Amino acid sequence: MKKSINVQETSDVRLSIDILKLEKYLQANLQNLKLPLEVRQFKFGQSNPTYLLIDANKNHYVLRKKPPGQLLSTTAHAVEREFRILDALSKGNTQIPVPKVYLLCRVFEDIRLLSLPREVRNQCWYLAIETLAKLHKVDYISIGLESYGRSSKNFYSRQINSLLKITKVQAQVKDENGNQVGPLPKLDEIIEWFKRNEIKDETSIVHGDYRIDNLIFHSTETKVIGIIDWELSTIGHPLSDLASLLLLYYIKDTGPFIGLRDIKDLPIPTVNELIKLYCEKLAVIAQGLTARIFRKQSSSAEAKLYLGLFKPIMYQAYEFLNSIL
Repeated sequence: MKKSINVQETSDVRLSIDILKLEKYLQANLQNLKLPLEVRQFKFGQSNPTYLLIDANKNHYVLRKKPPGQLLSTTAHAVEREFRILDALSKGNTQIPVPKVYLLCRVFEDIRLLSLPREVRNQCWYLAIETLAKLHKVDYISIGLESYGRSSKNFYSRQINSLLKITKVQAQVKDENGNQVGPLPKLDEIIEWFKRNEIKDETSIVHGDYRIDNLIFHSTETKVIGIIDWELSTIGHPLSDLASLLLLYYIKDTGPFIGLRDIKDLPIPTVNELIKLYCEKLAVIAQGLTARIFRKQSSSAEAKLYLGLFKPIMYQAYEFLNSIL
């Protein structure tokens, strides 16, 4: 951070960046940061996109990130090495004039995680599942979120009705030549399928957009240090989050989507493996809650509602897995 950077050396952002996500992450991790941020990009050449961040107090920060998309070289854009040496020189009292570095994190935009070794890829996906299972077992009533969602009942019906209203408006939007966006194909058939296959109500905190690229991983260790992008969060059906996370397993690799549907040798765990892990983690978490109740260690007044829940969860997991394997 510095107070005087020549803003003329910057331009409007050329390589897009999600400013809202950036603000949420920095606000959670930098004590003196005051929103909103003004974001500009440095003009002069650099192998890694470099941005100037100016907060509401006129403090200046520099953000360095890897280029978007799949990288041709795994070593040419190693901002983590840059962070490590700057941090060491700064904290080691070396008298070497280097800028202070504040944060280093990893956000993976490609669900295949091809920049990582196979074993680490698997661990990252397992962590994503474990973190989601933990989120879904949070007692939202005990932390004051009972009224956070409009209603815990008929979640999918309410979601469908809401999306139908949105798509009706969007379909009527016209461009400058009068061409309409038009309706979604096969929408009626899909709605009918949901009506025929109505899902039994379950209730938990729902993130609303739970994906690999909304998780922040530790810079060197294999662990999730943050979940971001909570604006769609509510109280609803937990399987909607699981579906969001696993969606790309069920679509083809077309356009901007990295679909995994037709890939035989997956570079990451299979969808059945992840579903099985999710079911197991839910059961283990519920079993742990039951054990704490037995030992009178539970802090929640509503905890007894979950007593013994791990057994039916395991039976459901077993039945579900038999149906898909």
